[in-house]
Amino acid sequence: MSDVAPYLAPLQDVTDDFETYSGVTVDLPTALFLRACLAGLPAPGRTSAGGSCRLLRTADGWAAVNLARPDDHASLPALLALLDARHTDLAGGARRVTASRLADAAQTVGIPAAALGSARARRRPVRARSHGARCPRPLTGLRVLDLSALWAGPSCARLLGLAGAQVTKVESTTRPDGARWGHPEFYRRLHEGHESLVLDFASGELADAVDRADVVIEASRPRALRRLGVSAEEFLAARPGRVWVGITGYGRDDGRIAFGDDAAVAGGLVGRDAHGDPVFLGDALADPVTGLYAARAVVRSLAAGGGELLCVSMAACAAALADSRTVPC
Repeated sequence: MSDVAPYLAPLQDVTDDFETYSGVTVDLPTALFLRACLAGLPAPGRTSAGGSCRLLRTADGWAAVNLARPDDHASLPALLALLDARHTDLAGGARRVTASRLADAAQTVGIPAAALGSARARRRPVRARSHGARCPRPLTGLRVLDLSALWAGPSCARLLGLAGAQVTKVESTTRPDGARWGHPEFYRRLHEGHESLVLDFASGELADAVDRADVVIEASRPRALRRLGVSAEEFLAARPGRVWVGITGYGRDDGRIAFGDDAAVAGGLVGRDAHGDPVFLGDALADPVTGLYAARAVVRSLAAGGGELLCVSMAACAAALADSRTVPC
């Protein structure tokens, strides 16, 4: 994975900025490649390092389809039906349609997918919206509530914890973090030093936990949180200086699903093989990249007084990195 490093030089500016505000030095190879190293994952090609995402040639280019969950495999026949692929496999069906049609059809049945480069130059990695009064506060001792799962959000929380925040990881009694079933040492390092809180989200306990926080990190659709009695806007308006971080695949106003590998492809963050065809870079690269962008946005916001909803798009974070590279993609 170390050969990916030249592609990621622009991220050094992000980590240097984070260090300026937080005093925490980030080792980029560790932040980006720790999981792959711990798990001994192979270098990716047109199949991701984790094995669930594939880059598929289409009638007009390339697209990534990510079968990361059991439900994704169960939805595959429906996807093939939408593609009118009949009895062929996914690769055969992909070649008959455009990349955008393949991605749209997959998203229709709930499978994460993206056309290569479809998120390039679409939006900023982080959009800040003011919803509360400002009150500059040091990060040390602030209460961070991490409602996210997997990698991007928890890596943001990890960095804030290293900077002195008190981080509490919250999980639902009915839906624990799926990363618990991944590599145990990676999960331990990502959450080391954090308190753990398991709640019945249907009981109203979540709203109480949110009310006690200074910073919230989540990766849910806004309407899902509102059904649980939680509103980012109300949280920010209730007390000066708070910060809310919403991490999504494509933005809080976009319902498409994304994981790290397909979000990287959407942003155009790919390598090229000897024939010039795309290959995956790293391991679910948009996840750790997004965590770094999110953490920097939080410390910047807190230094300026907070009161902000930070909307972080994984695909846009990947696109920002791809757009700033000197190596063409």
